[in-house]
Amino acid sequence: MLWVAIVGLVGTVAAVALAGRRVLFLYRLATSGQPAPERVAYAKEHVGAEIRAQLVEVFGQRKLLKWTPSGTAHFFVMWAFFILATVYLEAYGALIQGAITGKPDFHIPIIGTWPILGFLQDFIAVAALIGLIAFAAIRVKNSPKKLGRGSRFSGSHLGGAWLILFMIFNVIWTMFLFRGSAVNTGNFPYKSGAFASDLVARVLPTSDVLESVGLLLHIGVMLVFLVIVVNSKHLHIFTAPLNVLFSRRPDGLGPAQPMRSNGQVLDFEEADPEVDVFGRGKISDTSWKGFLDFYTCTECGRCQSQCPAWITDKPLSPKMLILDQRDHAFAVAPYLLAGEKEKEGFSEDVLALLDKPLVGEGGVIHPDVLWSCTNCGACVEQCPVDIEHIDHILDMRRYQVMIESSFPSEAGVMLKNLENKGNPWGMSEMKRAEWIEELDFEVPVIDSTMPDDVEYLFWVGCAGALEDRAKKTTKAVAELLHIAGVKFGVLGPMEACSGDPARRLGMEFLFTMLAQQNIETLNEAGVKKIVATCPHCFNTLANEYPQLGGSYEVVHHTQLLSHLVEEGRLTPVTPIEQKITYHDPCFLGRHNKVYAQPRDIMAKVPGVQTQEMHRCKERGFCCGAGGARMWMEERIGKRINTERVDEALTTDPDTVSTACPFCLVMLGDAINEKKNAGQAKESLEVVDVAQLLIKSVKAG
Repeated sequence: MLWVAIVGLVGTVAAVALAGRRVLFLYRLATSGQPAPERVAYAKEHVGAEIRAQLVEVFGQRKLLKWTPSGTAHFFVMWAFFILATVYLEAYGALIQGAITGKPDFHIPIIGTWPILGFLQDFIAVAALIGLIAFAAIRVKNSPKKLGRGSRFSGSHLGGAWLILFMIFNVIWTMFLFRGSAVNTGNFPYKSGAFASDLVARVLPTSDVLESVGLLLHIGVMLVFLVIVVNSKHLHIFTAPLNVLFSRRPDGLGPAQPMRSNGQVLDFEEADPEVDVFGRGKISDTSWKGFLDFYTCTECGRCQSQCPAWITDKPLSPKMLILDQRDHAFAVAPYLLAGEKEKEGFSEDVLALLDKPLVGEGGVIHPDVLWSCTNCGACVEQCPVDIEHIDHILDMRRYQVMIESSFPSEAGVMLKNLENKGNPWGMSEMKRAEWIEELDFEVPVIDSTMPDDVEYLFWVGCAGALEDRAKKTTKAVAELLHIAGVKFGVLGPMEACSGDPARRLGMEFLFTMLAQQNIETLNEAGVKKIVATCPHCFNTLANEYPQLGGSYEVVHHTQLLSHLVEEGRLTPVTPIEQKITYHDPCFLGRHNKVYAQPRDIMAKVPGVQTQEMHRCKERGFCCGAGGARMWMEERIGKRINTERVDEALTTDPDTVSTACPFCLVMLGDAINEKKNAGQAKESLEVVDVAQLLIKSVKAG
């Protein structure tokens, strides 16, 4: 047995050396990027949440289990890696003990002879084998050759995936060869429980040589597998827990991150474009967390299959956005990590590769990819390893907007209007209070300090104050609050855009300017509690203003109205005999996990029959307005709002309800097109949940 140990240990040293060299390379590449101290700080500050995330996301496979049967198959294969580590412990023990004593009958101390452990090892191996069969069937069924763009594996490196499945299969059959042979030679530590190993033993001859061969094959396959893994997309086996650990969104996508240069939040008053990093213009501008995203992508395509841009035939695939950056990073890595003397001898071709822009006609990412994103967050929500695609997109947009001045021309009009008039439409600030004149009660317009008896500031928002359809929601909410006896006031002309369109477009400077202006106004007025009807304003005020020192208690109007109904301060009485389907706004749902309250309100309205669309809640489909797309033309593929309305029409609704002024406009436009084409009934309309509620609360 001495020769067996020598072969096994020499092979182990060689494989670990090769794997270690690769890991060192990956570490050096990641740390060559921008620092991200906020990631470490967040993990330290939220230890409890991070532990829960590891248990739920990594070990519990929460996201993957939503995708059955592939999620179930992955669950068993993943747990096979953990549990079968005990088999490898036994294998190395047998290797060493066989060399010392001549009898490889090693067992793990204390638990190594328990039948339950033997059963668990065999069970998870058999379950993993069934999982491999399921994976193979799923990949054949969803092959890009059959489904084209409809396959979530479109663009993935399929050869590598099949190789990994083959290697896992090799791990399992060599395990049973080794264990079955050990049963026959009397070296197996389990007298019962290991049902599959016992079955295999019945068809194998009793042979010490066969046991040694099985042992070496089992260890050898694992070592080859290790080297393959650290050089492939299956690196996620090791990096996924790290990526989950340094993710910053345990309970929703929430805020966009502020711009950072060298790990510090960028101060625009002192920033120097020649020295500071403005977003991401080249691969070296990526933070180490961005590189960790590259390493962790499993190429599963779940993000791609849920992306509204991809589904409507636009060039954006969140998966390929990550993979294209990863492939480019690996291509330039040898030069990026080279010493100063080595760099002096670089050819012009190498220098051109290093300076290759991330975005552009000849860049890594085509501009149409970048500007197709709605920031809906479906990609991040569905990613089983917590890759943050939106952060990548926003950083690249920031560079394009602020350094290259390269962005869709129509968005430039919106930016000028924000800068000059404080709203995207360029309307006079005095028009912000005109909706109040249409009410039959007074609404306090706060021009200095909040009166003591006013509980909430009603943040009306640009759309809610200036867009005719959204103003109906504003008036409905105001009337409901008045009926419920909730004291509220508005800023009127003092309110400016929250800055969401500017930030999501990439114009961080303008966002900061607008946000600081609003924070100063809110703080001077002594505002503590805010209710907002626009999910984009809600998300910005609640999650992004604290980055600039503006911390308030912010609720969405559906949250407050649901609470008032629950308390009995609002009582729906008039039946609304309609079949209604509800559309989840992305920035209310996925970004802030507000799913229940709008539905709770509708459930309390007599006569309402609700019918969910196929894609709802966490898998809800975007209206197409987020990410500043509200102010950009949609020239490629099918319009996203049309796709969503087509889905709504499959429920044959009398009304489509939502809780966002952007969604109200986008879905309304698509429904009007359908009416004009004779594809929707003339009575079909889109209304806010608040409009349904006020209609029922006001009897008669």
